[in-house]
Amino acid sequence: MNSNNFRNVLNNIRKIIRNIPVKAKIIFVAIIILALICWGIIIAIKESQKQKYVEYDGENLKESKYPGYKELIDKLKEEHPNWTFTLFYTKLDWEEVISNEGHKDNVKYPLNLIPDSSEYPDDWECEIDKGKTFDNGTWLCASDKAIKYQMDPRNILNDDNIFQFAELKYVEGAQTKEGLNSITEGSFLEGDSIFEALIQAGKNANVDPYFIASRLIQEQGRDGTTLSRGCEYNDTVVYNPFNINARGNSQEEIIQNASQYAYEQGWDTLEKALIGGVEFIKEGYINVGQNTLYLQKFDIVDQDGELYVNQYMQNLLAPQSEARNMREIYETSNTVDSAMNFIIPLFENMPEEVSER
Repeated sequence: MNSNNFRNVLNNIRKIIRNIPVKAKIIFVAIIILALICWGIIIAIKESQKQKYVEYDGENLKESKYPGYKELIDKLKEEHPNWTFTLFYTKLDWEEVISNEGHKDNVKYPLNLIPDSSEYPDDWECEIDKGKTFDNGTWLCASDKAIKYQMDPRNILNDDNIFQFAELKYVEGAQTKEGLNSITEGSFLEGDSIFEALIQAGKNANVDPYFIASRLIQEQGRDGTTLSRGCEYNDTVVYNPFNINARGNSQEEIIQNASQYAYEQGWDTLEKALIGGVEFIKEGYINVGQNTLYLQKFDIVDQDGELYVNQYMQNLLAPQSEARNMREIYETSNTVDSAMNFIIPLFENMPEEVSER
């Protein structure tokens, strides 16, 4: 409502008031005041429920409400003075988050998978589909215990894992050729044309090129796969190194779906697929607030009006693996202490005890 319309409404109210008896005026005014109070309360409640981001200054984190965070953040800040931290108040209840991330009877595909490996505890596999494999037959649905361990920010606020929270933006001078070479050398990403595509994609989309390289190696391995080496679809060799739309319960179905997507995008070179794939991640994830590895795995951002839906991968362990790759690249290029920002999610009703493995 603009100012002219608002004044017109007030004038109309004054006219109505002048033409009614005194007692009725008092009642009318009381009703108006009550309505305004109720409206103010509703607005205040809605505002209090909105997610918000606040820069951490060392004093503005309530330890009684969010136990265990402050000490860990302060330790990282002391070790890396150039780093900044943003507190992300999700306004989401911790147990409700875990419940929504966990597998349910009426859901065909779990949101979170773990490798079918003896490396992980037996109770990391969910009870609902115990023994059932997913994707290419080497993945199991993750239990709530596993999800809690991987999602609990206090298990991530350390030097080994903190890059799960790194804001994935291009920082001039922080990402170097030496850093990219350290991870791409001997891999399917090796070569000047690929290196230039990685840098260009990062600059174009304002996305960290180290993240791009880490994501590609996470998705494809160092040697690459059919989708990164090129596969034929409709008599055209296409590439899809980010595994976009690579869904299905058999290798054939996965490759078919991913190849079709690449064909529709015109990705007939690896360089085109790299640049197009980064744009896909930017538009589909970073631009809707999912601008860290953690937030791309766990959709706890309601900027697009939905939660737990827009999750890049099912692999529960992917953020941890990618984060360690990213940190290694920054260390190799001696830029780990650049001015980077880390976005720390805060959940409501967090238990004092840190989630255990």
